[in-house]
Amino acid sequence: MKLLILDRDGVINEDSDAYIKTLDEWIPIPSSITAIARLSQAGWTVAVATNQSGIARGYYDMATLESMHARLRQLVAEQGGEVGLIVHCPHGPDDGCDCRKPKPGMLQQIAAHYATELAGIWFVGDSSGDLQAALAVDCQPVLVKTGKGERTLAKPLPPGTLVFDDLAAVADQLLS
Repeated sequence: MKLLILDRDGVINEDSDAYIKTLDEWIPIPSSITAIARLSQAGWTVAVATNQSGIARGYYDMATLESMHARLRQLVAEQGGEVGLIVHCPHGPDDGCDCRKPKPGMLQQIAAHYATELAGIWFVGDSSGDLQAALAVDCQPVLVKTGKGERTLAKPLPPGTLVFDDLAAVADQLLS
């Protein structure tokens, strides 16, 4: 199985330090939507693992989150692609869960869903927490410079981290 796992905010859509709280605030990065569709058409399964502590903080509810993900699926489908499993962590940073990145729980959920091993699977994110979660389950950490990526790049990266300008560049590499 050709599996690619993506973080959401900052990789697929614009990020905001004030949280993405409404469907109107969920602004896709156009090249990311195209990249997901291209990968899907080429036989890749594209899954998403996203921290959504705004739910625990009361900034938005599950229905709003689901509307964002429905919009993502719709936009990718309009380009002939498909989004695979989307998992989210609704917990706050102090809730002690095992799913909130940098913990690997969401990546393990995806592996269990697809009955596959994670070793060597690319996990694309824009934050240190994403890269740490990847390492915790032997995924290949991949950093994109979109979202918080430039800020993350200013800090030491885990050894072996691959760096790309954006998700479109990741797709170009995987499809070449």
